[in-house]
Order: sequence, then structure tokens, then C-alpha cells
Amino acid sequence: MGKIRFALIGAGWRAQFFIRIAKALPESFELTGVLVRDPMKGSAFAENWQVKVVSTLEELLKDSPDFVVLSIRRGEAADYLIRLFRMGVPVLAETPPGETFEKLNELWRAYEQYQPKVQVAEQYFLQPLYAAWYQAIQEGLIGEVTNISISALHGYHAVSMIRRMLGIKGETCVMYGKRYSFPVTQTYSRAGMTFDGEVTQCSRDRVVFEFENGKTAFFDFAGSVQYHSFIRTRQLNIQGTRGEIDDLTIRYLLPSNIPVTEELRRIDLGVYGNQEWAHYGIMLGERFLYQNPFENARLNDDEIAIAGLLLGMGRYVAGGDEIYPLSQALQDTYLSLKMEEALKTPYQPVKTLAQIWS
Repeated sequence: MGKIRFALIGAGWRAQFFIRIAKALPESFELTGVLVRDPMKGSAFAENWQVKVVSTLEELLKDSPDFVVLSIRRGEAADYLIRLFRMGVPVLAETPPGETFEKLNELWRAYEQYQPKVQVAEQYFLQPLYAAWYQAIQEGLIGEVTNISISALHGYHAVSMIRRMLGIKGETCVMYGKRYSFPVTQTYSRAGMTFDGEVTQCSRDRVVFEFENGKTAFFDFAGSVQYHSFIRTRQLNIQGTRGEIDDLTIRYLLPSNIPVTEELRRIDLGVYGNQEWAHYGIMLGERFLYQNPFENARLNDDEIAIAGLLLGMGRYVAGGDEIYPLSQALQDTYLSLKMEEALKTPYQPVKTLAQIWS
């Protein structure tokens, strides 16, 4: 497959990931243009990022990109998606695709009507560590997965990982939980490290998912601080019939039922050396569970995952398999909305129903 050419709608924090990736991997991706409706903001953005900026969708499509990436405010995404469906423009849409149950259903009806080329940019399953965990599950290392405890991601991102790791499709569930609040000292943000010792209140959400097939998920998330903190960390435990994944430790049984404990080991190039930094892969014992498909690219883990989405979208538009279809995104968003409902009614069971896309 040749170079993937894509256009970008939006100029926010998430949109900038796609620009950095295109600049870091010019042999794989070409950004044909960025749509910013405000001319003054667009002019400043073009100068700052050294990219072509236009103010209308018609101008954006003149360069005939393979697809567009939609990365705009959450409340506007669904309506813009439907507009692109009508125009027959292939689109990779940032998460979530909608904010209400009504919008999710409207999107699916539009999808059935127009049959567009659309995928959703849920990236976490392509991040190196999550991909390594999932590979261990796919290989049957810990047997059939029965339950997961995840304290790493919020909302639909967490739901997506829960469903993937448990092998849940459209099964209904009952969920219940509570939102707590605790003080925490700020140490880090999108702007960088901070040392002023400011203490703020931070929410901590805990929700139990009990799926109809007996599989269970325990969700735990300490607000946005969990993404940006040196004193709040990621925790994940996945239990199967023949072992468990406990963050970076995997315990499993050999075919002879002898128990084995191994550690996941991250391999990065340029550490304590003079090479440019790049992530290479993640090993378990003597073998790789994950290898970076963008060898020697100087990308962080989220950028690696998003680049993987761009690569998958390019293949999909060219006739390949889906990478993260709209139906999956709608289901993940639906469950995350029900999770918010459960958090607003502490310990009261909230039941989900089968949806039209499932």
C-alpha cells in the first residue's frame, strides 16, 4: 500500500496528534489539509504547525484525500458525521461519536441509510502495553478470561478495553457503583510538571459490570489526575481459568500444569545511549508479545496507537478489514452513558438493553 493521504477537521489538542504523526512518518502519511472554520484561528494555526489550513469542507476535499479525520468538539461530532455520510466521504471519527442515547440511535440509522466508509478512533487497544496484554489473552496463556479489574482509563475508553479483554459483544449487563471524592496533590498536567504543591479534590469512580454471560468487570478511575500524575498510577488485573495478568506480571500454567511467573519487559531504543529514542516492543520471557509497527519512529505510546488507526483506516478504505467499526463505538459509548447513570444513583442497579446496532 502506498502513502496514506488524509485531511483533518479540527485544531484542538487531539487533532494535533494526527499532525505530529504525519510529520514524524512522512513516508507513510500525508496530511493534505486542516479545516479550521475561524479564519484568524486558522491563520495562526497554519503558521504554528506549518500545514495547509482551509475554512470550508469543499476546499478541504479538493486535494482528494483518502479519508478525513474528524476531531472536533464532542457535542458537534454526531451531526458532522451524518453530513459526511451524506456526502459519501470516508471518515475516521474521534471518540465518542455521540453524547446522548438519541444521537447514538440517529447515527446508526444514518449509517444504515448511507452505508458510509467510517471507523472510529478508539486507540487504546493499539497502545503497546494494552496490545501486549491482549496478545497474551489471544494466545490462551491464561485460559478463558472471566473477570477484569481496570484502573487506568475513563468512560468509553475503559468500556472498550473491558469488552475487548472479556470478549463481550452485545451482551447486556447490570452495573452499580458510586462516585467518591478525595484530596490529591497536583504533580503533572498537559502543560507539564508542577511543583507548587496545590491540593485539589479529585473524583474516584468505582463501578461493577455484571454481564449476562457471567463475566464481570470492576472499573476504578481516579479522575483526570490519573492520566497526569506521578503519584497516581495505572492498575490492571485480568483473571482467567489458567492464570492472570497482574499489570506487568503474568502468571500462567504450562500444558503440564506447572505454574510459571514472567514479567513483561519493555524494550526502548536510545535509553542510556546515543540513538534517538524509539519504542521497539514488549517481551515476555524470550519472545515479543508486541513489536512497534513504526520502527525507529520517535512517537509516544498514544501516538503509536493513533498512527496504527491511520494505517488501519487506510487499509479499510482500500478494501481491507475494519479496525474499529461504528457499531463497536456506539456500544462502548452506550455502556459508558449507562455507567454515568449508575454513578449518579449510588449502589442502585442500572440495567442495559440490547441496542439496534448490536
